[in-house]
Amino acid sequence: MFSLITICGATATGKSGVALALASRLKSSILSADSRQVYREFDIGTAKPTKVDRANVPHHLIDICDPTETLTLAEYQQQAQKLIADVDSPVSPPLLLVGGTGLYIKSIVKGLKIPRVAPMPELRSQLAELGQSQCYAMLQQVDRSAAEKIHLNDSVRTFRALEVFYVTGRSISEQQGENPPNYPILQIGLDCDIDVLVDRIKQRTEQMLERGWLAEVEYLSKKYGCDLPLLKTLGYQEMKQYLAGDITLNQAKDLTILHTRQFAKRQRTWFKAYSEIEWFDVSLPDLCDRVWQRVQEFVNEDFGNYK
Repeated sequence: MFSLITICGATATGKSGVALALASRLKSSILSADSRQVYREFDIGTAKPTKVDRANVPHHLIDICDPTETLTLAEYQQQAQKLIADVDSPVSPPLLLVGGTGLYIKSIVKGLKIPRVAPMPELRSQLAELGQSQCYAMLQQVDRSAAEKIHLNDSVRTFRALEVFYVTGRSISEQQGENPPNYPILQIGLDCDIDVLVDRIKQRTEQMLERGWLAEVEYLSKKYGCDLPLLKTLGYQEMKQYLAGDITLNQAKDLTILHTRQFAKRQRTWFKAYSEIEWFDVSLPDLCDRVWQRVQEFVNEDFGNYK
C-alpha cells in the first residue's frame, strides 16, 4: 500500500537535509510543505533547496506560482493530493511531505475539508472599510461557531469566514471538517533545545547573506516594487529596511534572528499539539541513523527492507 512520511518542525531544524538523505535511500520524491517556497524567485531567503539538491532528488510544489499571485490553502491541497494520487501504487516508495507550514501538512494528513472559495479582493476591501469590530459582530450573527474560534482582533480569519459565507450562502463552519486519507502516514518531527535552535538560526542567516540574499532582495524589490506582500515577510522585510538605509546590516541581522526565533516558537507550539508526531533531537550526532531506523520499521510493513 502507498504511504506517506512527513518531516516537520520549526524553521532551521534541518528538515531539508534529513529529507534529502531519506529520499535518496528510499529512491523517493519530496513534496514541499512551505508556504513561501511555492513562489518563484524567492529562493535564498526561503531556504529553498538548491538546484543540485533538486537534480538529485525530485521536488514538487516548489516554484509553482508567481510572486504577484496568491496560492490558497485549497489550491495547495488540491495540487498535493493530485501528486499523491498520481504515484499511489502498491509498489511505490513512500513520498516525503517536508516543511514547516503546519496548515499545509494538516490539509494532507488530516484531509481538511476546505471551502473552494477564491479570495475576493473587492469584498475584502469593503469589509476592511467597515472595520474589524463591525465585521466580527457580523460574523457572530451569521456563524457563531466560527466566531467562537476566531479572536476578536483577527481580521484575516474574520474576513475569510465572512467571504465564504457571502460567496456560498453557507457558513464556513458547516463546510469545514476532516476526511483523513486511508494510506499509512508516519509523522516525524525535528526539534532541539531553544539555545541550539537560536545558534542554528544565526548560522543560517549568515549563510543566506553569504549566498547573496541582499542581492536577491534588491532584485525583487526593483522588479516587483517594495510593496509586494512577500517582501514584507520574515527576513525580506528586515533586509529591505537595511537596503533602504533605515537600519544597519547588523540591526537587520539581529531583527531577522529575533523574528525567526519568535516564528519558530509558534511553529513548535503548533506541531507539539499533535501527539502522532514522533520527535527526534537534531543535536544528536546519529540523528539520521535514528530517523532511518524508524523509517525502515515503517516501510518494512509494506515495502520490504530498504538497504
